[in-house]
Amino acid sequence: MSKTILITGASKGFGRAWTEAFLAKGYNVAATARNLDTLNDLKEKYGSAILPLKLDVNNREESLQVVQKAKHHFGTIDVLINNAGYALTGAVEEASEQEAREQFETNFFGTLWLTQAVIPIMREQKSGHIIQVSSILGLATLPTGMGLYSASKFAVEGLSETLASEVKQFGINVTLLEPNGYESNIWHTGITSESLPYYDEIKKALAERENIFGKVEATAPIVVKLVENENPPLRLLLGKVAYPFVKQSYDQRLESWEKWKDVSVEAHG
Repeated sequence: MSKTILITGASKGFGRAWTEAFLAKGYNVAATARNLDTLNDLKEKYGSAILPLKLDVNNREESLQVVQKAKHHFGTIDVLINNAGYALTGAVEEASEQEAREQFETNFFGTLWLTQAVIPIMREQKSGHIIQVSSILGLATLPTGMGLYSASKFAVEGLSETLASEVKQFGINVTLLEPNGYESNIWHTGITSESLPYYDEIKKALAERENIFGKVEATAPIVVKLVENENPPLRLLLGKVAYPFVKQSYDQRLESWEKWKDVSVEAHG
């Protein structure tokens, strides 16, 4: 059965690959981008199946309007994919107030506005699927360089896990996608904080580590499969690096909690 999908950040990276895959599958797609010219070729190829919509997710009012436009045009929104985002790189100390706030405005609040706007539609339909593009860095961190980005994705994780328990009663599913590094322009179009010399050595060591990046196009059939699943998971890791990376972090957490368990219990009173 054909679905209607609203996806943000459809002009490049994951968003572009997934939009093309959905259209090829015969789905209707409301595809948002800051620059609609980037979607002209898809409009020419797929015609009325795609509805390009201009959106800056930092603009709450614009986000609410986009959801209503998609609903009015297609009559339904079966799936929302909050994909728009960017990466702020640099040590925590290096981030300016403006950089930190803008990172959260896009990655967290942009996700929140679209999510809040689509829930009433899905609740009325008694069905829907909200997919939040998080990251393995929303589950575990690197030693330096991505602290504010990780913080924004940790926030998306907490928001979405709570959301899932709230909207399940309405027939709405929630999934967090947690990709490892991919050959995506998110690393080239992000923002780098002004560098302080104190972190040069650790940044150098991190840069010299072997980086195994996945291929964006390989995720497209997986996300289509996710959308078509009647019982989707709350969390889905993407890429072969993701599971061992997260497992190592959680094993270390459990070991530390176990070591300090008696102290924790003592603190209860």
